[in-house]
Amino acid sequence: MLTAVRYDLTPGQIAAAVAGFLRSTGRRPGRFVLAVVATDHPLADVARTVECAVFDDAFGNTPEVMAAEYGPYEDRSRFFLVIDRRTGRPAGAGRVITGPADQLKTIVDAPAHIGRTADEILDAHGLRDATVWDFATVAVLPAYRGTLTVSSLLYRTFAVACARAGVDHVVTLLDARACRNMALIGVHLEPLAGSAPFAYLGSTETRALYSRASTYLPDIRRQSRDLLRPGARHAGQIRATGLRKLLIRAAAARVAHRIGTGRGLDPTIIWTDQPVTRSSGAGLSRL
Repeated sequence: MLTAVRYDLTPGQIAAAVAGFLRSTGRRPGRFVLAVVATDHPLADVARTVECAVFDDAFGNTPEVMAAEYGPYEDRSRFFLVIDRRTGRPAGAGRVITGPADQLKTIVDAPAHIGRTADEILDAHGLRDATVWDFATVAVLPAYRGTLTVSSLLYRTFAVACARAGVDHVVTLLDARACRNMALIGVHLEPLAGSAPFAYLGSTETRALYSRASTYLPDIRRQSRDLLRPGARHAGQIRATGLRKLLIRAAAARVAHRIGTGRGLDPTIIWTDQPVTRSSGAGLSRL
């Protein structure tokens, strides 16, 4: 059974966990690395603390709220933690929940908000007898939101992890801003069972969404090309106009290209081989 988890590590505890991990990885290219870790890895609580810091600031989700909401899913969670090697601190984190489709957080929580039963959701998207993941959280700390590498690493790692695991379908609950960001990099998102936005855990506009994992990387690469072609239609929306719209479009194209191809990102992703205890080291492999 998983031991107690933490959403409130101290700066000293975070620094010690990150430093220990970085010592074990050897030399790596670039400023950032991303560690994919199991729920009982020493870095998992660092990822949880990043989640909580971002969600508390944005939506008022305290450590107590996070523990209550995600506690039932801790044993089936896996984390992506972006580390800034320059400072030895975390920069962002993401969480995936695995398991039977009807036991994923999105499928459990959505019916109370969208007027559809779990069975109706499963049937609407063909989720029975399929491999389904819940992209449960994406969190980037404020100091790194202008550094597109951090969010790019999180999205790239999720897409590749789905491919590695043979994931068929993905469900998620996304705040409106995160939804716009994913759409602009080319991820095709459908409202879960035709649902409308709703208020959820402090967010005034959350969407329950479905997507096909197998199309992520081809769609993102196509989006990169479309964004670069003058006059070409592309997925997602850019609300700005004039020069600012052109600059955003160019930046989105660069981000989509990096996510879709892994150029400059794949060598910085560290895939841990096996779940480890909180006191042990991790076996490492690189994609």
